[in-house]
Amino acid sequence: MDVQKVTLRKMTPSEYEVATEHREAETARELGKFMPQELARERAHQGTAQFLPDGLDTAGHHLVVAENGSGEVVGNAWIGPDPRQASSGTASSAWLYDINVFAPFRRRGYGSAILAAAEELVAHEGMTSLNLNVAGDNEGAMAMYQRNGYGVSSMYLSKSVQR
Repeated sequence: MDVQKVTLRKMTPSEYEVATEHREAETARELGKFMPQELARERAHQGTAQFLPDGLDTAGHHLVVAENGSGEVVGNAWIGPDPRQASSGTASSAWLYDINVFAPFRRRGYGSAILAAAEELVAHEGMTSLNLNVAGDNEGAMAMYQRNGYGVSSMYLSKSVQR
């Protein structure tokens, strides 16, 4: 696989709108495994309102698109303060809330390139780590993160039980 390089830039308002719709739909799809779909959609929307109260201009959050060397937008990411440290005011880690590689560019190294650019961004801001969550059934994403040096720091397990 070729080593890709991307440049991050702030999303335009229309790019933010499309990215938010996609992220909320994906979040609702994941939550829908555990709750009714309507409630899952509502929770996804509430998450956006909670973490991005000022949308694209929410302080401390980077809502970015990734452009390749030809200027094509290959994906996007949302990087912000680690929610586990938000109340302390002395955050040393950032959080990758979302990363997305657009379909025509998948399996070509762009996920790793976006991840590397996000790491560079947070290191430049003085952060010492970048953390994230990944769905347990997303084996492709887990493999990419592991190839890029990420390790499991906690694990949440679940089992449905019937009466």
